[in-house]
Amino acid sequence: MARILAGIALALATSVLPAAAQQVGEVGVDWLGNDIIIEAVKDPSVEGVTCHVSYFDRGVVDRLQKGNWFEDPSDSAISCQQTGPIKIGDINLGQDGEEVFKQGISLIWKKQVVNRIYDKANDTLIYLSHSRQVQDGSAKMAISTVPLYGQQVTWEKGKPQ
Repeated sequence: MARILAGIALALATSVLPAAAQQVGEVGVDWLGNDIIIEAVKDPSVEGVTCHVSYFDRGVVDRLQKGNWFEDPSDSAISCQQTGPIKIGDINLGQDGEEVFKQGISLIWKKQVVNRIYDKANDTLIYLSHSRQVQDGSAKMAISTVPLYGQQVTWEKGKPQ
């Protein structure tokens, strides 16, 4: 049993966790307390890339008026740029890519997510912002790309061929 627990602890300690967001802006949009929040998210496996994600944060008055107390809308926007020398760690190269950021936008089930996908043919990192729900998935999404072509990029495990 101790070996199993030690293995689980080691796996958790060495796994890449989704990035944490840092709020960098907040814009009030009406007198009901609704705001647009802007957060900076650094990719935990790609140094030198920062994404700015914006989303709608409903105020208390709006929640009371609409009767939907426990969730924010699925709308989001994203823009990702090179903000330093790019060093790419161990990233998932499959078409599904991998989740680099996640936060709850409802009491339990609804999440705002940012996925990274590597487009090998065009040597570009793609970042997709969307919401994930248990049911009634949303088609609201935003996309941003960071071209690697012509940039000095360090691949920790060598550039994929």
